Amino acid sequence: MLLNMMKNTYNILTRAVAVIAVAVGMVSCLEKLPGNAIPESEGMKTFDDAEQTLTGIYAAWMSGALYSGYLTLLPDIQADLVHAVQGNSNTYGQLWQWDIRPTNSEIEGVYGSLYTVIGRCNFYLDKVDELRSSLTDDESITYLDYYTGEVHCARALAYSELIKCFCEAYTPETADESESGIAIDSTYFGKKPLKRSTLRESYEFVIRDLEKAEELLDGAEYGYSSPYFNQAVANAIHARVALYMQDWDAAIEYSTRLIEDDAFALSTAAAYTSGISPITNQPKTYTYIDYMWTNDLATEIIWMVDYTITSYGGALGQVFLNFNNDYVYYYPDYVPSQWVLDLYGAGDARASAYFTTLQTGYAHALTFPLLTKYFGNESFLANIIYHVSKPKPFRLAEQYLIRAEAYCEKGQYGNANADLAALSQSRNAKAASLNASSWREVISDERVKELYMEGFRLHDLKRWNMGFERTHQSQAQPEGSTRKIAAGDYRFVWPIPQNDIEAPGSEISQNNGYATR
Repeated sequence: MLLNMMKNTYNILTRAVAVIAVAVGMVSCLEKLPGNAIPESEGMKTFDDAEQTLTGIYAAWMSGALYSGYLTLLPDIQADLVHAVQGNSNTYGQLWQWDIRPTNSEIEGVYGSLYTVIGRCNFYLDKVDELRSSLTDDESITYLDYYTGEVHCARALAYSELIKCFCEAYTPETADESESGIAIDSTYFGKKPLKRSTLRESYEFVIRDLEKAEELLDGAEYGYSSPYFNQAVANAIHARVALYMQDWDAAIEYSTRLIEDDAFALSTAAAYTSGISPITNQPKTYTYIDYMWTNDLATEIIWMVDYTITSYGGALGQVFLNFNNDYVYYYPDYVPSQWVLDLYGAGDARASAYFTTLQTGYAHALTFPLLTKYFGNESFLANIIYHVSKPKPFRLAEQYLIRAEAYCEKGQYGNANADLAALSQSRNAKAASLNASSWREVISDERVKELYMEGFRLHDLKRWNMGFERTHQSQAQPEGSTRKIAAGDYRFVWPIPQNDIEAPGSEISQNNGYATR
């Protein structure tokens, strides 16, 4: 019954795909492109224009530099969760080797793509008041307010990701003076030279956007696996941001809103069907946790980036499998670190959903548990498109982990244990138990087990002021396989791209530790 509900919901949500598909053709409305470009002064004159502009904002999130690629993968590859395999293609090699430079193209891609989102949001927000004043239809005004809430939510998310990647961890005592934030640009027209705000100012801007989004989206309907920004998504961002700001009460408040929201429920390890695995060609019993990754649909997905087979972003699973090199063997660039695999207990449904032991096509014939979490959406596989999964940046599971950590920071270990028990039970895993002396290690391990390769590890280590050590494992590339990174290393913070530092009129300063020319 639940599966049928999920499929029905998916049918409803497919209208989002059409929205995103249209976006590819309307980007020129927002950018000064030759030929058929619409002048900026003429843009967004009607309600339909506003819908199309919003479509362009959603389309910007499809970038392979964001959740379908760099923004998701690089923080975990840079940290201690994987080892590069001998014979790998050196994809993301600079990050894995901790050779972090202001000229790195992937880092430039993340930075530029997030500001592309922000630019499109600013264009909409600069034009919306004039448009609203011209509307007389109450229904159109209501929906325009909803759209405006979605835009505030999108901008808040983009700025929060910039802060997470390009700023020091937030410390309330130093956030005003000694810690730089990011360059805040709140308007599209009348641009001024950009310079960095303080870290506190940066976060306060995000919070104001979220509060505005929550206000405007109040009353708008939403459900699980939504490709749209809505009040639940704003709450999810707010909970994460509060955790990063060490605002434990707010983190508990906003995560609780989602945990207690009847629109969402943790996916379970209960079986829903049996079939032949496209990965192994062997019989497999699929759980609802499997379904979340094989079909990109689940009751615990709060927000996802939607794709079609003709319009999609990056391939999250490529570097972990490279199956499409010859469609016979697997040629992973990276394999899971053994210490990660050792975290999962017997019967943990995440282990079988995330990893599969396979033989590689390399000369050394490595047979190892490979990451198959992103093997690919079934509808894409049916069209011989491998490794493409719809990004799921916000899931209910993370909200349980946010609340558990915030409870620990307040010394409420019983409440934290209850949250971890609820999450573990849904995964058919043995519940971890924490106390005053062990909670940081337990929370760290639980976040790795649940959020593996979803882009959290580097930032977690940074905000906890923790280092790490890689130890060599079989058939790992010798260079970089043993590495010790101390807590507070400046490379936990990515550099501002050199092009933005050197841009005419730029007043943006570089992060500490990175050389300037």
